[in-house]
Amino acid sequence: MPDSMTITAATVDPGLLDLPWDLPLEAWPDETIVALPKGISRHLVRFVHLSGYVVAVKETSAELARSEYDMLRTLQRMDVPCVDPVAVITNRVGREGEDLQPVLVTRHLRFSLPYRALYSQTLRPDTATRLVDALALLLVRLHVIGFYWGDVSLSNTLFRRDAGSFAAYLVDAETGKLYPGGLSNGQRENDLEVARVNIAGELLDLEAGGRLDENADPVDVSNRIVAQYRTLWTELTGTEQFDAAERWRINDRVERLNALGFDIEELSIRTAESGAQVRIQPKVVDAGHHQRRLLRLTGLDAEENQARRLLNDLDAYRARNGREELDEEMVAHEWVSRVFEPVVRAIPRDLRGRLEPAEVFHELLEHRWFMSQQEERSVSLPEATTAYINDVLRHRRDERTLINPPTSSIALPLDGDEDEDEDDWRASV
Repeated sequence: MPDSMTITAATVDPGLLDLPWDLPLEAWPDETIVALPKGISRHLVRFVHLSGYVVAVKETSAELARSEYDMLRTLQRMDVPCVDPVAVITNRVGREGEDLQPVLVTRHLRFSLPYRALYSQTLRPDTATRLVDALALLLVRLHVIGFYWGDVSLSNTLFRRDAGSFAAYLVDAETGKLYPGGLSNGQRENDLEVARVNIAGELLDLEAGGRLDENADPVDVSNRIVAQYRTLWTELTGTEQFDAAERWRINDRVERLNALGFDIEELSIRTAESGAQVRIQPKVVDAGHHQRRLLRLTGLDAEENQARRLLNDLDAYRARNGREELDEEMVAHEWVSRVFEPVVRAIPRDLRGRLEPAEVFHELLEHRWFMSQQEERSVSLPEATTAYINDVLRHRRDERTLINPPTSSIALPLDGDEDEDEDDWRASV
C-alpha cells in the first residue's frame, strides 16, 4: 500500500489494504476482478473480491467521491434503498510516482441486477413495465424525504426481485442533493422529465441492438414512469375531502397507503365550520409497512412485496390451523419453524445462491398453486417443494453474484436429517 494513501471509512476492512491501489483501475489483474454485469457509467467501475464479499470500485474525483459517500450514508440512515458505502480512497500514487484517481468503494448488493442483465435474449414488455414501476416508487420515496436525484435512469439503479415485481435501489448518488425543507414542484418535475428521457433512450438503445421485444414501445414505457409517479405522489401526499358522515374514508385512506407499503405517522384532519366536510392529508409517510411487520413478527428481512406474500401465508396458516385466538408473535414463530425454515433447509446447498429465500418461498407458493390447479387437488407443501426445486429452481441462474453459476444437479434430500413426527405435519400445510 502506498505510504501516502488515505482511506476514509466508518469501519476499515483490512482487506482493503491488500488491493493493488498503486495501479490504475483499468490495469488491475484479472485474479482481482469479479465478472459481474454492470450498468452504463460515466466513470470506470470494477467489481472486486473483498473479505468474502464483492465491492464496486469507481474512479472519480476526490470531491465527488467524498460527497457521494456522505450522501449514501445519509440515505441509509433514512432507510432509503441504496447501495452500502464502504470507503473513499484518496492520495493514490502509481508505481512510477504518478498521481492516480481517487475511488469510491461501495458494497455490491447481493441478488441485485442492472436492468441490462434482466433479459436473456430480449427484454419483454411486462418486465420493462415492472422495472419502470419500481423506479417510480423509488423516485417517490426519494422526493418525499427531499432528495433531488438529478440523473434518474435505469442505469443508475439496481433491481432485486420482489415477489413477481422488482425493488429498485439507488446506485449513483453523485448528482443528488438533499433539501431538508423538501423539493419544489419544479425540482420534482425536472427529475421526472430526466427519468422519462433517460429511460426512453435506454430502451431505444436496447431496441437498436435487437434486445427489446417488438411489442414494447420505448416511448410508451418511458411515459409510464410519469403516470405511475403522479398516481403514487397524489396517494401519498394529496388532500382528500368528504362529508363528515363518511368518516370511514379516513381508515380507507390509511389502508390504501398500507397496501402500497407505506405507514402514516401523522394525519392532518380538518373539519369545516359547518361540520359537513372533513379534509385529511398524510403528513409523514414511511415506506416498508409490510417489511416492518414481518421483521417484528418473525425476524425475517425481505423486500416489501415478499414480506406481504409471506405475511399472507402466515395469516392463512393461522386461520387454517385454528390459531386466531393465540398471540400473533407466537403463531409467527411457529410458522417460521414449521413452514418457512423447512422449505429453506430443503434447498440443496449448490442451489442456494439462485434466489433469496423469501423470493424462493414466493415462487414456491406460486408453483404449488399452479400444480393444484393443473392436477385439480390440494398439493402438499413437501410435494410442491420437491417439484419446484427440480423443475424451476435448478434452471434458474445464480443471482447472488452471478459468478460461475452452478449447473450440476444432485439428489434432493427433503429434511432427511430431521427427526419427523410419525405423521408429517407439512403434508397438510
